[in-house]
Amino acid sequence: MTPDTRDDTGDGTLATDPLPLDGITVVSVEQAISAPFATRQLADLGARVIKVERPDGGDFARGYDTAAHGLASHFVWANRGKESIALDLKDPRGREVLHGLLDGADVFVQNLAQGAAARLGLDSAALCGRYPRLVAVDVSGYGPEGPYAHKRAYDMLVQCEAGLVSVTGTPERPVKAGIPAADIAAAMYAFSGVLAALLRRGVTGRGGRVEVSMLDALAEWMGHPLHHTMHGGQQPVRTGLAHAVIAPYDAYPTADGDRVLLSVQNDREWRRLAEQVLEQPELGEDPGYATNAARTANREKTDAVVAEALARLGADEAIGRLEAAGIACARLNSVAQLAAHPQLAARDRWREVGSPAGPLRALLPPIGLPGGAAPHMGAVPALGEHTESLLHALGMTGEQITALRRDGVVR
Repeated sequence: MTPDTRDDTGDGTLATDPLPLDGITVVSVEQAISAPFATRQLADLGARVIKVERPDGGDFARGYDTAAHGLASHFVWANRGKESIALDLKDPRGREVLHGLLDGADVFVQNLAQGAAARLGLDSAALCGRYPRLVAVDVSGYGPEGPYAHKRAYDMLVQCEAGLVSVTGTPERPVKAGIPAADIAAAMYAFSGVLAALLRRGVTGRGGRVEVSMLDALAEWMGHPLHHTMHGGQQPVRTGLAHAVIAPYDAYPTADGDRVLLSVQNDREWRRLAEQVLEQPELGEDPGYATNAARTANREKTDAVVAEALARLGADEAIGRLEAAGIACARLNSVAQLAAHPQLAARDRWREVGSPAGPLRALLPPIGLPGGAAPHMGAVPALGEHTESLLHALGMTGEQITALRRDGVVR
């Protein structure tokens, strides 16, 4: 074995370690969020991701909005670092091209409507039979069988079916999560499922099937309210920003119009809050406030005392006092404030990625691999941007490609 002569960084990693998925090729017939967000994670870690789109408009998420310099914000977020090929998979010639790509692929991902992949011969069972080393991922709304298998499964619908909406919001009104939680949950389980299947392939030499449903993924994320209800006999109540069983735990207005959220986790913290922030040390021992059970039972009075104290302070002063007292706290930031967050700036978390509309700001992926190659943060592709180069790589001539374009099989 040739010794490794690369420079050691001193922290157990090597300065020129490659990205962990370098050399892995992913082909994905994907749309919207769940599958695209999963494959973007793979691309960030070095995989080559070939995104297969419809010639007539491509991934429909491209048309959701025009907020990102004329591009759709969902699409920009979930599709950087990929190559786009526009193929009509209903045409046998399009499927032949796809199989040419799969001949050299390690992973295939699809989230077509239930049954559509099987009709095209692209379900995981069929593909794993044809390509034994392939990891084939089916992402669905409700799974491949059961009474909901063919039900439409958009994020908000699955949030409702999974009970997330029933525990989110105020006592008067349930609300959906402000992010596509069901899509993201499914994406992250598909991502981790691929990694697990690739590890297994390293041992057995065989790929295999991975199945992820949005309902299964979000039901897992509902673990706390689910177990609380099943075993405790009562569903947690909706409390807005407050906590169902802890007080004070809420966001309170400050003198300058901001809101500061604080959380008192135990009675020692309550006594410090009473003394150092509320400036009413007697409340630390008052039977109406001294224990969490008492504060929760008297939530309105507890919140009123805290709100009165914070209303006299600006947000910066309130945060300073709370932190000095050792009380967990946070600003209730807007999305614009997140984009300007000092912690993200201090840790140099922002980069620029290319796109058909020019450079766009993007966050580094959350998985850090210190000492190795930087994450792959490639450009957001235009529809069919890589069709010609990919077809040439499969050995097609210019005349053949022109014929496919003429017939609408590729774009």
